[in-house]
Amino acid sequence: MTLTFKADTDNERLDVFLTRMQPDFSRSHIQKLAADGCAAVNGKVRKGNYRLHLDDEVELSVPEAEAVEILPEDIPLDILYEDNDIIVINKARGMVVHPAAGINSGTLVNALMYHCKDLSGINGEIRPGIVHRLDKDTSGVMVAAKNDRAHISLAEQIQEKTAHRVYNAIVWGNIKEEAGIIRGDIGRHPTDRKKMAIVQENGKPATTHFKVLERFGDCTFIECRLETGRTHQIRVHMTHIGHPVVGDPKYGVTRHGKVKGNFSIQGQALHSISLELTHPTTGERMTFTSPLPEDMEKILKKLRSH
Repeated sequence: MTLTFKADTDNERLDVFLTRMQPDFSRSHIQKLAADGCAAVNGKVRKGNYRLHLDDEVELSVPEAEAVEILPEDIPLDILYEDNDIIVINKARGMVVHPAAGINSGTLVNALMYHCKDLSGINGEIRPGIVHRLDKDTSGVMVAAKNDRAHISLAEQIQEKTAHRVYNAIVWGNIKEEAGIIRGDIGRHPTDRKKMAIVQENGKPATTHFKVLERFGDCTFIECRLETGRTHQIRVHMTHIGHPVVGDPKYGVTRHGKVKGNFSIQGQALHSISLELTHPTTGERMTFTSPLPEDMEKILKKLRSH
């Protein structure tokens, strides 16, 4: 695949810029791609140490990854619904959705491959059946496709915003508004390649609707509805308005680098509570829900007791 970006900083090294834009790639990987002639600036192949000028057009050609054998694993799944076309599961917090660099086992895909005879092949061998995903430390409702026809239908519903996703979150601070809309293009953080941020250049449009469900002074329990599904969208948007998600190890840290607060939760207090979609074969409108996990219920109980 070929990725195209526009330089947003003057005099930045090409390899540093591309590492910012593609945090899934290490800088050494980017440098190797550049050394192999896979990076170009304004149509001309450049090495990693080339200095960019503002608004330069940068292209990165990424060769197809070598095949990695992904094996089925007998990992328990909390299945909410299943038929010949789709499987809906309640993903546990801490489970990675699909294999990635250095992670070939213990993922939702490994579990699905064991449980299901067939999965759609549209996303290739690494992500069979995966139409959308949840972050590792976000729990809740997810759907996977068992065949390509179902996959195409579900992907179109997400793209056209006819599939509705609702999340619950516990965030820091007292949100004054009863409800609101957060809009802001999301892209790679300008200085931390492992994070996303609201950016002016090279971002993708993102919209989050939120509604206050309960207030506790130091924290607020909210509902979020997504128009778009960008990486870390709710976490980035809530942090942007000054209310990071409780327990978030990436966006909810203090200036000393420690996760804010003392609640007992491994990861962010964010849960995909419902998913509404149209069945790919029957055309039936279906809604799947998942109760709040025990770790979030414990936090709410503690907050309510005060």
